[in-house]
Amino acid sequence: MRMLASASVMVLVLVLVNLYIGMHVRILIGYLLPELLSAVFWPVFLLIAFAYMIGMLPWPQAVKPVGRFFKVLGSYYLACMEFAVIVLPLTDLLYWVLGLTGVDRTLFTAEAGAALTFLLVAFLVWGSRNAWSTIVRTHRLPVEKKSSTSAALTVAVASDLHLGNIVGNRHLRKMVAEINSMEPDVILLAGDVLDDSIEPFVRNRMSEQLKLLKARYGVYAVLGNHEYYGGSIKEYTELMAGIGIKVLQDEVVEAAGTYIVGRKDKTAEAMEGGRLSVAALLEGLDLSRPVLMMDHQPTGFGAAAQAGVDVLLSGHTHRGQIAPNHWITKRLFELDWGYLRKENLHVVVSSGYGTWGPPIRLASRSELIKLEVMLEGSRHYSEEPISAKAVLI
Repeated sequence: MRMLASASVMVLVLVLVNLYIGMHVRILIGYLLPELLSAVFWPVFLLIAFAYMIGMLPWPQAVKPVGRFFKVLGSYYLACMEFAVIVLPLTDLLYWVLGLTGVDRTLFTAEAGAALTFLLVAFLVWGSRNAWSTIVRTHRLPVEKKSSTSAALTVAVASDLHLGNIVGNRHLRKMVAEINSMEPDVILLAGDVLDDSIEPFVRNRMSEQLKLLKARYGVYAVLGNHEYYGGSIKEYTELMAGIGIKVLQDEVVEAAGTYIVGRKDKTAEAMEGGRLSVAALLEGLDLSRPVLMMDHQPTGFGAAAQAGVDVLLSGHTHRGQIAPNHWITKRLFELDWGYLRKENLHVVVSSGYGTWGPPIRLASRSELIKLEVMLEGSRHYSEEPISAKAVLI
């Protein structure tokens, strides 16, 4: 009943917000096309406004391409909706202030419409650039522990790929090439590899691209909330196992004398009856060795530090994906993006490689993480001490 009530409130809010946006769009279009009937405008507008939800319906196989079209169309509308929710109230306020001051508002609709259209196009272009143009962020993390290698451990991290109808093989190929160019010892996929449904992942054979990831000591992944939402965890984990990627579900593996810990996503607490605590996962391990842990949602830093985790890797937040949502994620999480040191624990939260919904980012970027885990006694060649002793020849 609680979930049903929450869903009902959410739908009601969406309806009211889109009616508000629709009225403004109708005024602008009515200014440009006075002959356009409301009976034509409103069905078309509402179809676009709720296209994402329409696209998520279980369409019959024969017309699934139509459903995919609606989902892509709706994803871009979601970005436009957020833009409108921010700028339209400001526009209304300006219109009201101008009226109070006696300014002639005859051309306000045309001028405001032109300005907002220009801003929307700029927002979509810049946001697309941020979503598809990836940057690599490097963190050098000192860990006062030893492993079976004396060299620094290079770890490539990617989270929130959201592979599906929007983020597809083209973006995935770029990721594989970029990660392989790092020549990593270990590759970690920190959740939300899928964007809900596994169908486009299978149909477009995306596993064949993931199979090309190369790491000296293996590729490991954890589940994110979107794998749970998709409901195909068994099929997904089997597909990943078939290409040599182990999906860790409250499990620990050892690679190069380092423990790789993978927690179930926090969603498991509601959908699977729970998950193991960090302390339970690490029980019996030799904590004189390095411990790297993936936990998709960035929570429980204190418990991880107390249990003996050295590096905690998360994603999930997208850093809000579209500003000013990052103000919200910053308040919801102890760390919503970037790096944090908590006692002996290094926390790195990625803004993610892909996008949920619109392939648009503002005040966030598509990113990959490169970690250089500097273990006790390990040095890069450039950091070796240079002898000052004179040599006579």
